[in-house]
Amino acid sequence: MYLKTLAKLRKEKKLTQEGLARKANISYHTIIKLENGGIKNPKAETILKLAEALKVSTDKLLKG
Repeated sequence: MYLKTLAKLRKEKKLTQEGLARKANISYHTIIKLENGGIKNPKAETILKLAEALKVSTDKLLKG
């Protein structure tokens, strides 16, 4: 569910993958891998950065 949720939230916020990467201060390639299933268990720090950048709770990001 996490991978679908990330892409859905990113699109709702009208962000590109590159835009989210800049906003979250993580690499563009990490965003691609997360959305495509290349990273199955992201680090807690990455999840927190993404949640902050998307202005959602970590629960919302992880559970949808």
